[in-house]
Amino acid sequence: MQIDPRGARFAAVLTSLVLAAALITGSAVLLAAQAAAFAVAAFAGPQHSPYGLLFGTLVRPRIGPPRELEDARPARFAQAVGLAFAVLGTVGSPAGAEWLFLTATGFALGAAFLNAAFGYCLGCELYLLAHRGRARLGARA
Repeated sequence: MQIDPRGARFAAVLTSLVLAAALITGSAVLLAAQAAAFAVAAFAGPQHSPYGLLFGTLVRPRIGPPRELEDARPARFAQAVGLAFAVLGTVGSPAGAEWLFLTATGFALGAAFLNAAFGYCLGCELYLLAHRGRARLGARA
């Protein structure tokens, strides 16, 4: 499956805004909503997430088709990593572990901001490193 890389960056902008709002307000509800968006993107694919649907409906028709497409697997992995951090933060807040809420949300925000501002997908790079590592291990066996 292939995705428009501009959609991933659009989603990263919206994700950064939601995560920043969650940090500023201390809202576990906002973080839980972001966790739901991460879950849809990780399991159904980024193009089916709320942000992917917004991009496909409102933005892409106005900017035209992309010059190139990207493999969706690294982006899905990145969304799964974001989901893990969002779930940790969401659970940490009501459990009285405010430090867990702040740390997990901050790490997720940092990764989303890297993609939004610089087009650098940290989770995608982790996926590629893991994929290369498995390939090397398979070649040695």
